[in-house]
Amino acid sequence: MTNNQPSTEAGWHFDNSYARLPDLFFTEMQPNPVDSPRIIALNEKLADELGLEKQALKGEEGAAVLSFSARLAGTFPLAQAYAGHQFGHLAMLGDGRAVLLGEHVTSDGKRVDIGLKGSGRTPYSRGGDGRAALGPMLREYIISEAMHALGIPTSRSLAVVATGEDVYRETALPGAVLTRTAASHLRVGTFQYAIGAGGVESVQALADYAINRHFPHLKAEEKPYLSFLREVMRNQAALVAKWQLVGFIHGVMNTDNMTISGETIDYGPCAFMDTYDPGAVFSSIDAQGRYRYENQPVMASWNLARFAETLLPLIHDDQEKSVPLAQAVLSEFGPLYEETWQRGMRAKLGLAGEEKGDEELLQELLELMKEHKADYTNTFRALTIGELKELALFSVSAFQKWHERWLVRRVKNQSVEASTALMKQTNPSVIPRNHRVEEALEAAVERGDMQVMEQLLAVLADPFAYSPEQEAYTSLPPKTLKPYRTFCGT
Repeated sequence: MTNNQPSTEAGWHFDNSYARLPDLFFTEMQPNPVDSPRIIALNEKLADELGLEKQALKGEEGAAVLSFSARLAGTFPLAQAYAGHQFGHLAMLGDGRAVLLGEHVTSDGKRVDIGLKGSGRTPYSRGGDGRAALGPMLREYIISEAMHALGIPTSRSLAVVATGEDVYRETALPGAVLTRTAASHLRVGTFQYAIGAGGVESVQALADYAINRHFPHLKAEEKPYLSFLREVMRNQAALVAKWQLVGFIHGVMNTDNMTISGETIDYGPCAFMDTYDPGAVFSSIDAQGRYRYENQPVMASWNLARFAETLLPLIHDDQEKSVPLAQAVLSEFGPLYEETWQRGMRAKLGLAGEEKGDEELLQELLELMKEHKADYTNTFRALTIGELKELALFSVSAFQKWHERWLVRRVKNQSVEASTALMKQTNPSVIPRNHRVEEALEAAVERGDMQVMEQLLAVLADPFAYSPEQEAYTSLPPKTLKPYRTFCGT
């Protein structure tokens, strides 16, 4: 592999403002070439949005840059340092297999982080070779793009590059590098690292950077750091509510996987529910169910408390005064999350406005779905299109009584047509069903067949279309005695 610096024919316009933070926050990285990089998945729509030339990205030069086999002119590649509560236990961490190339600045001045996942070892690697297997990288590509189409804030996937090399886990697996875009990679764990490794001055430098990048309007506030905490809290309350509304389970809500921007990041052991189950856990490493579906709002609040702890010296120089100020902001999370979730659930049921008895109506449906093991997505889909004979739940007398009440409520304040339109805008016809994702990954990894994944992505690109092409993707997985399990992919 040549060491010559590639040109910028792809249209990159790089800066790296993160590299202007104190040195303790990162380590500069040099290219770590692979044998024969080849782009096997390119998100052409995202490339267009970023103002990049697709053909240049697809060529040898693009593959070299996006596999970190060559350094692009104008970049300052680095591995970020951060900490994280790993299932409740704090550890000093960092990018163990990732590199931040920098920020691509679009024509309208928007900064977008360009990161490479699976690019090799860094000083923060905790074992393993810093490389990634093809399957997990394609999985993140599928799920992150599905989340984007669902309207959920998320990091996105620009490309997957096959490295031509094997990585070794239990067996030899084909290697790959994922190119991930994000508003930034600032995490709660970045602030935990700052306070632990550099003290108050480092936290202030990081907080000022985050405010300037994500919330510049806060600079004029009387208490900018308290307002910063509130903005992050609001973002996370809205994000987790959106997860719950589509049945998404992140699987590893450690503080290093919680972004300041409010984007979903790090799609490792994530999954979407089929059968509605508040206690659903798919992650193979979450033995205690810490990050189960029903506990995600609780864990988001817990993570925010850890974030607030790092900001206490900035909120007020007297901790006895800063603690109650931070606690007052944190106390807003529960009501805000509940309000956002309930508003979303009313929309899923096509209910206009807010009426007495709505919460009872929502909760009763969820209880019926839980008791009768109804599919989460398909229940709301069937209600939306009126196909009540499709699911066994609809033959239950308790549901039929609920349904009668719902029919009366849904036309209060609006027409049936308006109610249905609202439901179609809110209830996805399709989600990335776990068995469909596994089907696509098996075809790509085992047979080199990318067509199955491409078809799945095409269906997921407009989840609210209710198109004939989506019908086959609404079917449930084959029954099995083994519970579905997901893995971190490290």
